[in-house]
Amino acid sequence: MNSKFLIYMFKRLGMALLTIFLVIAITFFVMHAIPASPFSSEKAKSDAVIKALEIKYGFDKPLGVQFLNYLWGVLHFDFGLSTAWVGFTVADLIMGGFSYSASIGFTAAFIAIILGILFGCLAALNRGKWLDSVIQVVTTALVSMPSFVVATLLLLFVSFRLGWFPSLGNQPGGMVLPIVSLSLYPMAYITRLQRSSMLDVLGADYIRTARAKGVKSSKVIYKHALKNALTPVITYAGPMMAYILTGSMVVENIFSVPGLGRLFTNSMLRTDYMMIMGVTIFLAFMIILMNFISDVLYKVMDPRIDLA
Repeated sequence: MNSKFLIYMFKRLGMALLTIFLVIAITFFVMHAIPASPFSSEKAKSDAVIKALEIKYGFDKPLGVQFLNYLWGVLHFDFGLSTAWVGFTVADLIMGGFSYSASIGFTAAFIAIILGILFGCLAALNRGKWLDSVIQVVTTALVSMPSFVVATLLLLFVSFRLGWFPSLGNQPGGMVLPIVSLSLYPMAYITRLQRSSMLDVLGADYIRTARAKGVKSSKVIYKHALKNALTPVITYAGPMMAYILTGSMVVENIFSVPGLGRLFTNSMLRTDYMMIMGVTIFLAFMIILMNFISDVLYKVMDPRIDLA
């Protein structure tokens, strides 16, 4: 690693930490700006009981002290106690939900990347032919449809009408439709991105020189063209994970998957401020982390890039 690369990494890391701090601060103060107490909806509780609960959860302290205590807790992955799920910490509930969300999200991302690169290369290598036209038409249709629309259509036709897969995500085989719903849009986008990048690389001088020297076509494609054509796909990997993580919040509710999305929705319905803040900060951290990894891999894959 050269000095420029290290400086770039430290700058990106500093920006990531600043972004996370701003997310924590904004989320905390916005939630505490809501006039109602998280216990005000409990009609069966007296004012004395509500006051005792506020003392227990630290809501009685000055706002600045609460923020510093919460910030210190977040640094130790301690988001406090849930006010709706009594006896459970926010961190434990988040990790329980994330096990489902991660299995869906990372599987969808893997499928989207593999199929997107494959279809993009096929379209580029068959430019102007019927296969290229079919791929372009299908991907154009898919990029125009958000994940919740795809999820609803799959639920109605594939699950209810055809009965191929269960409608609930916690049943055997129930993860298939949520994964398909989340993977179709990024797969279509990567296909179009890979096709465009592959065509640019195939028209480069060094590719024409390699072919003129008699290098096998397969070697030119897989050893020279494909590696350089992957750079835009790697750049898109960070935003793709952001799309999948945020899109899963709606898709999980459609298929009743007990992941972070459903947890977040239930916490809003039950006015669980601690859970809302915890899930928001955790998702923001994951998105920032994915973008940071994507930026670093971008330089690793193409050392010619000047980070200055």
